[in-house]
Amino acid sequence: MKTFDIALIGGDGTGPEVLNEGVKVLDAVNAKYGLKMNYTRYDFGGERYMRTGETLPDSAIEELRHCSAVYLGAIGHPDVKPGILETGILLKLRFALDQYINLRPVKLYPNVATPLRDKGPEQIDFVVVRENTGGIYTGIGGAAMVDTPNEIATQVMVYSRPVVERCVRYAYEYARKRNRKKLLTLVHKSNVLTYAGDLWVRTHREVGDADYPDIKQDYNHVDACTMWMVKSPEYYDVIVTENLFGDIITDLGAMIQGGMGIAAGGNINPAGVSMFEPIGGSAPKYTGKNLINPLAAICAGGMLLETLGENAAANAVDAAVHDVLASGKITSLSAGRMGMGTTEIGDLVASLVA
Repeated sequence: MKTFDIALIGGDGTGPEVLNEGVKVLDAVNAKYGLKMNYTRYDFGGERYMRTGETLPDSAIEELRHCSAVYLGAIGHPDVKPGILETGILLKLRFALDQYINLRPVKLYPNVATPLRDKGPEQIDFVVVRENTGGIYTGIGGAAMVDTPNEIATQVMVYSRPVVERCVRYAYEYARKRNRKKLLTLVHKSNVLTYAGDLWVRTHREVGDADYPDIKQDYNHVDACTMWMVKSPEYYDVIVTENLFGDIITDLGAMIQGGMGIAAGGNINPAGVSMFEPIGGSAPKYTGKNLINPLAAICAGGMLLETLGENAAANAVDAAVHDVLASGKITSLSAGRMGMGTTEIGDLVASLVA
């Protein structure tokens, strides 16, 4: 029996509730596929911060380095200033564990409404590979003459060849593993960001030509990509992009796949510890009411299994979510309008694991 050590961070608001349903489905999968997961719960989030002043102590990071994966509910507390928890927990973990890939599937399930007219599940099924630790988000820059008429602020997009290349290689490997269209589209703005853009364009071409001749190469400017994601999402297979552009287009992706209630993501270190989470926020107004949609958290659990190499188990989660939605028993993905409660959805998905 394969054994994995999983760190559970429920976080804030409805985060612990959706995470519990994700664990419920993981347990059902584990029983079917002969896996064992040892869970360790951590209380990082707003309540702990207000109580102790701690976000994520260094000692905890050292503990998490020895886990197989981290499974997260949600971070964000109404009584804590925005940015403190996100920077002190999410970004700190991302950088400390070198989770240099943000993986975002954009998949429309049956009976899920999309704002795109005449598009269905067969047209909306692609993946965005976002570079996750470089670019503008490294915080390199500064400000001068603040609060004067001549105030200046800079924020620098910084990339090295090794950082770009490891992201591009991961994307090529993912396109090969996905084995769908075998198409990798680089998204940037190389006509304006000539230095950083040229580095990405050359790396994409050189790595593909040398090591991935079976994968077709393409390029979109980011503004064109946002148009094509709306007009012809069926064109895409795997998209690779830098940090800021990836942050923007993955939110667009979440909307065309039906909203934050079904959008899951992974912060991946292919050789280390990765973290998985639903994309939606903590939704504090629904805390404790059994009204929040847990499907994104459940899908994040499927991503966790895939990244651990348990592809059959991961496919079982995806199939169960598909079957639940195809059944029509869930009337909406919006909190409080789903036709059943949070725990009932978790029970239903778990019951359909095969």
